[in-house]
Amino acid sequence: MLRNPRAMRYSGKMHWVVGMFLFLATVIFMEGFAYAAHRWIMHGPGWFLHKSHHHPRTGHWELNDLYAAIFAVPSFVLILGGAQLGWWPGCTWIGAGIAAYGAIYFGFHDVIVHKRLPTRYMPRSEYMKRIIQAHRLHHVVETRKGTVSFGFLIAPRPEELKAELKRRARAGMRSPVGARPATASECETALAEK
Repeated sequence: MLRNPRAMRYSGKMHWVVGMFLFLATVIFMEGFAYAAHRWIMHGPGWFLHKSHHHPRTGHWELNDLYAAIFAVPSFVLILGGAQLGWWPGCTWIGAGIAAYGAIYFGFHDVIVHKRLPTRYMPRSEYMKRIIQAHRLHHVVETRKGTVSFGFLIAPRPEELKAELKRRARAGMRSPVGARPATASECETALAEK
């Protein structure tokens, strides 16, 4: 017996307040998801793509940019399903929350921290200074192990990250471009200056 596809569609409506709650909860959830994906996927089995991000970029693109496309798929599918395919309406709000987190991530990570688009933005708030410095401390390590600070919008204080890098004996820390490998005392000096 064949079922009528229209009969299987979700026919209920969702109040916009519930939708906004789903949207905001998804944005918050995505920070935890991004932390886990960054720490255990990108610095794990997905390092073959992510390592391009820990080395100087030679053009406009890097292999790591494929993660943006990969993580956009669930957002696209949920929005399409909720808005056009008759799925539960909450799918649209959740998909929009994933997309919003992606836009926040792009603005913070690619535009503000890595300056992949020209901007004159100068961080003034202590929060922005802290998360930018935390991400830069993440990038002083160019290997897949030994890095600190995997979150994007929530990060430990830079002093804690510097202490952790020092405790790890600066394993995998990058040398300045065109320079000989740094000695342990030079690494300490560099960390003290940040």
